[in-house]
Amino acid sequence: MARSEAARNQRPTTLTDVARLAGVSVATASKALNGRDHVAQVTRERVLEAADRLAFSPNPLARGLLAGRTGTVGLLTSDLEGRFVIPILMGAEDAFGAGQVNVFLCDARGDAIREQHQLRALLSRRVDGLIIVGRQTDPRPSLGHDIPVPVVYAYAPSDDPDDLSLTPDNVGAGRTAVEHLVASGRTRIAHISGDPAYAAAQDRVVGAREALAAAGLELVGEVMFSEWSERWGRDASALLLAQHPDVDAILCGSDQIARGALDTARDLGRDVPDDIAVMGFDNWQVLTTNSRPELTSIDANLQQLGRTSAQRVFAAIDGVDVGNGTHYLPGRLVIRGSTVAHR
Repeated sequence: MARSEAARNQRPTTLTDVARLAGVSVATASKALNGRDHVAQVTRERVLEAADRLAFSPNPLARGLLAGRTGTVGLLTSDLEGRFVIPILMGAEDAFGAGQVNVFLCDARGDAIREQHQLRALLSRRVDGLIIVGRQTDPRPSLGHDIPVPVVYAYAPSDDPDDLSLTPDNVGAGRTAVEHLVASGRTRIAHISGDPAYAAAQDRVVGAREALAAAGLELVGEVMFSEWSERWGRDASALLLAQHPDVDAILCGSDQIARGALDTARDLGRDVPDDIAVMGFDNWQVLTTNSRPELTSIDANLQQLGRTSAQRVFAAIDGVDVGNGTHYLPGRLVIRGSTVAHR
């Protein structure tokens, strides 16, 4: 026992040791020691006291990296005009803090050659880290492991499991949507979605089927795939209700499709939600809150995705091992009048 303790005492003190003694996370300990904001003074003092007690000091490489920082982070996106990219970028900027970190934003416009050019431009500016934001949740090619700064992939995960990727949990979203419909008393549920080539469309079907199976139910008919549009929502709903007039809920793969389904239900004299419930995905508020009735939807929490991505970059810059692989962030159910009648 004594020999074991002595061996432990000879091991160099690490940041993890400091964090454990101070009772904080490794990321918080790093921020406190590096003089970063967003750490309470009492916490900072506790971390400094723990570092002093353990005689902790960063190794020369860590000190050199800290001294060489530029206070800039690069955000490289494939679709700056995209409906999903903007809230991710807003969340990341919230985490960066006003005036504390300079952000270089580059749009590759979905072109691999342009992306490489923008990547070289960002690295030439000596950014401290990178967030790579995709246009959809399908895996994308990795940028490789020769990049000299931490990289986090957001929304579109990297196809390399050694990279760190954060993406919405679309399987969980499909499951949550059906669980809500079943809890609302719906048993004849159909699903209309968009482009079947999109991973999001397929993943939501997986989650929906799982929830239905758990409730002892099945989808009415086959999943109807086509495009992400109100027009498709109108046409598909008309066909669906002609073939299966007893359907009591239509789960739509997007809010656009759901708006089309609402139009068709109204045209056919079907009351929403008394006769039939309609539900979408994405919680695009310009659509959901202007629908009649307002549309229940699953929000992917994209701003939180952006904030989490930025926090992981910060932690990696501070020398914290943030891990790798693809991490799926849960969405949230937003209930409105299209599934539950107001009493």
